[in-house]
Amino acid sequence: MTDVGLALGGLVLGLGVGAYLAARRSARHAAAEMTSAREEVSRRLADVFALQELSYALSESLQPRRIAEQVVGYITRFTDVDGAAVALTSDAVRYARVAAATGTLAALRDAELTEGDDGLLVAALGREDPLQGEETEGARPVVAAGVTVRRVAVFPLRAHGVTIGAVAVADPRGATFDQQALKLLSTVSGHAAIVLSNARFFDLVRAGRDQWETTFNALAEGLAVVDDANRVRRANRALAELVGTSVPALSNQSLPEVLLPSSAELPALLEAARRGDPVPPLTGRSARDRVLRVGAAPMRGEGGVAWAVVLVEDVTEQEMLESQLIQSEKMAAVGQLVSGVAHELNNPLTSIAGLAEFLLEQSAVSDRDREHLRVIHEQADRAGQIVRNLLTFARKGPADVESFSLNELVERTVALVGYEVKLREIAFDVTLDPSLPSFVGDRYQIQQVILNLVTNAIQAVRDNPPERSRRIQITTGRQDRMLVVRVTDSGSGIDDAMLARIFTPFFTTKDPGQGTGLGLSIAYRIVEGHGGSLSAERGSTGGATFVVRLPEDTSLATAALTPVPAEPEPQERSQVVLVVDEDPAIRRMLSVLLAAKGRRMDTAADTAQATALLQAAHYDLVIADARVPVSAGERFADYLIRTWPELRSRTIFLTADVRSDTEAWLNGLGSPFFFKPFRIAELKTAITRALEPAPEGSGSPAGAAEHRFESRG
Repeated sequence: MTDVGLALGGLVLGLGVGAYLAARRSARHAAAEMTSAREEVSRRLADVFALQELSYALSESLQPRRIAEQVVGYITRFTDVDGAAVALTSDAVRYARVAAATGTLAALRDAELTEGDDGLLVAALGREDPLQGEETEGARPVVAAGVTVRRVAVFPLRAHGVTIGAVAVADPRGATFDQQALKLLSTVSGHAAIVLSNARFFDLVRAGRDQWETTFNALAEGLAVVDDANRVRRANRALAELVGTSVPALSNQSLPEVLLPSSAELPALLEAARRGDPVPPLTGRSARDRVLRVGAAPMRGEGGVAWAVVLVEDVTEQEMLESQLIQSEKMAAVGQLVSGVAHELNNPLTSIAGLAEFLLEQSAVSDRDREHLRVIHEQADRAGQIVRNLLTFARKGPADVESFSLNELVERTVALVGYEVKLREIAFDVTLDPSLPSFVGDRYQIQQVILNLVTNAIQAVRDNPPERSRRIQITTGRQDRMLVVRVTDSGSGIDDAMLARIFTPFFTTKDPGQGTGLGLSIAYRIVEGHGGSLSAERGSTGGATFVVRLPEDTSLATAALTPVPAEPEPQERSQVVLVVDEDPAIRRMLSVLLAAKGRRMDTAADTAQATALLQAAHYDLVIADARVPVSAGERFADYLIRTWPELRSRTIFLTADVRSDTEAWLNGLGSPFFFKPFRIAELKTAITRALEPAPEGSGSPAGAAEHRFESRG
């Protein structure tokens, strides 16, 4: 082999060895990279499995504190750190609170952080990027509340653009936090932020639902959500009570059928509400005999289908109060009318009755004329009684107050109609409560009420067909500190239209000429004047029941009237009397009455004449119409007492004005007064008393304090 060959051989051998060595180096590098890749894949798989485990752990609860504890446990388990903590913001604290902490950060557990805290946890709450801190020349980073560590990383918890807390990890076991650990912690923080945000939203939804449920069931009004087929999807307890069932039993029931089964308007109202049309509330009577007001509004149901929200109010008591208010307003209006009519009637009736009574006292009158005068007097007295009945509308309060037995009054009233009851073969059942206390009021007015109710009951049953019984029941008893009298008949009953108007003055179902329509309305006002109430009820099987309720409390009755004493003997000396009245018939009647006793009379038709006479002469007595006008806003009674105060005890005022404030005004004057028409005998007694000299040692004339008079007839 030549040298060249040897050289070439050596070169080839050298190249082969180099290539071999290079190949070996390449193979070793590739193996190292493969190993590194496998390790990276293993770490990534471990992170994925760890994150998956974290997801499972976080899904166990929606409680923020429990989630924070899971995050802290996960970090200390899967990362090389000695401490971890999670702080959460909340409306319950001023800024934030540490919900979970462990290891070197365990001292922070439940610590409340303020906005002025100089730790990294609070600083991270206002950032989007993580913060890191490490020990330098003896200065250690502060995590929060004075707690320091060697090294710390803090990750804000942000979701949906809102920071809800921060995660702090401290003291890695290595020298620093490696990038892989920081990436994992960032991922964990992001995942935890989403879960915590969802938990917070869930809490808000749950709190809102609980508040809605509480409000829904706390409403006193019935509330329901109905679908497009009028089926109940939701209902509160108030609605269930209104229809007499439970909330679960209402589910999927047809609301119109369970609420107002006889109403054809309710389905139409619900349909209009679903369309969004403005509809007024509907009022109807339920199967439980309650008056319900139903309103509805539209809402969107499942799948966007039009549903409706229904509000149901029980207005039974309100309807009753409104009915009573309307009735009272009717009574007040009629009272105003009657006051004017009575005022005009009282003056002529006073003249007729007074002159007839005066003539009856004359011995020169023949028997035939006396009989005619007696008829005139009786009819005038009857007309006066009618006026007084009408005045019941205008002047509340009983006239003569005394204590009497209500049971005895009922028995006497039944005895009054005994003949007619027997004649018409009507059965009377009277049940009286023996423990009933005495009542303080006007015996005659209460008897008038009961007699009116019994008479109406007789008229209701007298024409019953043979198959229907003729029965009247009267009971007395006590209820809620009220004395109760019930009059029940077996007649044809009262329909709704009549029930609403039955106490209205001049309303009657009788044939023309058979009734005035004042009986029940007068009874209503009499009972009301005694502080009680009168109501009518329909019987379940026909007939009607009238209920009189009178208070046990005797303080509700008007003060009793003092009986008028017998007329004393007149004075022998001649006395001068001034009569002031615009009505010439009244002046004439009083002149005849006073002249018969030898008294001298002067009369005046107006205040100008009266003033001139009072200034010119001395009068022992003045009898005057109290409301004769003097000037705008002033009446003669006020003018007389103001100008001649010494005549206060020697003046008798007359008035045909029956308004409620008139009596109070006259009482304030301190002089005797009479409502027209009055009885001549009572006026004569008052005249004699006013003209008597006061007894020695007395500061006022006899009887000056007893100054109100009213004829009963």
